[in-house]
Amino acid sequence: MSTSNAGIASTGVRRWVFWPAAVIIAAFVGWTLIFQEQSAEVISTIQTNVIGAFGWYYVLIVSGFVAFALWVGASRYGDIKLGKDDDEPEFSLMSWFALLFAAGMGIGLVFWGAAEPLSHFASPPPGTLAGEANEAQRAMTQTFLHWGLHAWSIYVVVGLGIAYAVHRKGRPISIRWALEPLFGEKRVSGGWGNLIDVIALVGTLFGVATSLGLGVLQISSGLEHENIVEATEMTQVMLIVAITALTILSVVSGVEKGMKWLSNANLVIAALLLVVVLFAGPTLFVLREFVQSIGHYLQNVVGMSFNTFALRGDEGEKWQSAWSTFYWGWWISWAPFVGVFIARVSKGRTVRQFVGGVLIVPTLVTFLWFSVMGGSSLYRELFGKGGLVGAGGTVDVNNVLFELLGDLPGGPALVFGALILVAVFFITSADSGAMVMSMISSGGETSPKTWIRVFWAVSAALIAIALLRGDGLTTIQTVAILTAVPFSVVMILMAWSCGLAFHREHAAMVRFERQQFGAAVAERVHDSVQDSVDERLENWEEKIRTGSVPAVDASGASAGASVSGPGTSAGVSRSVPRNGGPSPSA
Repeated sequence: MSTSNAGIASTGVRRWVFWPAAVIIAAFVGWTLIFQEQSAEVISTIQTNVIGAFGWYYVLIVSGFVAFALWVGASRYGDIKLGKDDDEPEFSLMSWFALLFAAGMGIGLVFWGAAEPLSHFASPPPGTLAGEANEAQRAMTQTFLHWGLHAWSIYVVVGLGIAYAVHRKGRPISIRWALEPLFGEKRVSGGWGNLIDVIALVGTLFGVATSLGLGVLQISSGLEHENIVEATEMTQVMLIVAITALTILSVVSGVEKGMKWLSNANLVIAALLLVVVLFAGPTLFVLREFVQSIGHYLQNVVGMSFNTFALRGDEGEKWQSAWSTFYWGWWISWAPFVGVFIARVSKGRTVRQFVGGVLIVPTLVTFLWFSVMGGSSLYRELFGKGGLVGAGGTVDVNNVLFELLGDLPGGPALVFGALILVAVFFITSADSGAMVMSMISSGGETSPKTWIRVFWAVSAALIAIALLRGDGLTTIQTVAILTAVPFSVVMILMAWSCGLAFHREHAAMVRFERQQFGAAVAERVHDSVQDSVDERLENWEEKIRTGSVPAVDASGASAGASVSGPGTSAGVSRSVPRNGGPSPSA
């Protein structure tokens, strides 16, 4: 049985991956919905006492992932191709960049675009220099840290390992095969591989559910902002059910082309929204802030990357848990989904092209998005009419975007466009997430059965509903951080495995080149010696033919050639043997 279908049941799933993950999900959903008060208390305890303990760990490993991505892209391994040696990229450079951006451009970017810089401005990170200008600049730089190189380096680790396994080694699309260089084929195709895929599956599901929860919070706030419906818990549940139903409809009806068109159209909507806000708002301020914030980010990124607020006491620990630790956990839980996507579209690229494309282009576009949305909200608070920061430095993160858009020319249309943007991102994220989870749970099958995709779409919806009960955002953040811990260990092993695979391939390449060089040298020497021998033989034969050298008969005597010299009389000949010895007749 091949590695691609070993252990696959007739139902189309890998039993020891699908069912353990399904049991974990069912247990969590049942626990949170049936024992609401007890589960809320446990989650609150985890938020207070446990999450803070992971802050230093996430800071260390995510900074390590950045270092790994930069190292592997600049190293001698950068020329290794993610595919066969003669494979060409499937997408043009611009199309590839657009696809990479689409992978990271989702609900979170729309949700936090205006809200996060404003939140950091209203409640600055501990240790921020006093003064509005310093606080505003630190707010934007801190946002860049959360959404820039660190986020995309996490995707590089997962995507690079999968792309190498799938395109270079011909393995199925599954997380386990990225660890084959470290553990070997036997282990990754057996129990250890099943465990790895279960961890990836559960982490991905909670990552997708986190995004869906954020999306519903924002949609309900937008509807309330437009006085359409009140943003209650029931409204949020109904929105999840309705949008999940649309997702399931797209799955069972097979309108995949329609979903792709919808996804591309949504990117156009996002671009239009960005352009309108840029030119309808404080354009010059935004552009200046964009350039200045990039410089400030590059100047401070190392120190901020390793900042754990260790000397800031409980205040620093709470801030770290609510922001940086949450983001690192969220990106890690989201990494299998994004990693699989960018791996699939990167066939034919070299390692250096992959790292450069995934790290640099999406990061710059993300910085531009936050500079426009977040910069506009900061400008309004600093130099405009304000009103986005409430009493005590509170920010309604669910509603900031709609407040900002509503104050611009054509405000109602912009708010409506933002609602459409979030709703479609909800649908496409749920659909794509269900597809990736189905591939993982079916052993890498690129066209998994419909019922599997429906199952994971419904599971993500149920988890989103469970997370929104009580203090929705806090619960979402806590669970995202917690469920990412196991997969973070897998990611460390993936980076190790990837480096090991590249080292082996490079060593094999060097050995091959040395063998080729040695063979070429040996052939050259052989040809040179052969040519020299042939040339001497030809010269000798030519001398014999012209009489320059006497021929020798069978007895060793000269065949009548004569020479004259001292001691010989005219007409008297002396035979000269070829070896220069005395003549036999002497």
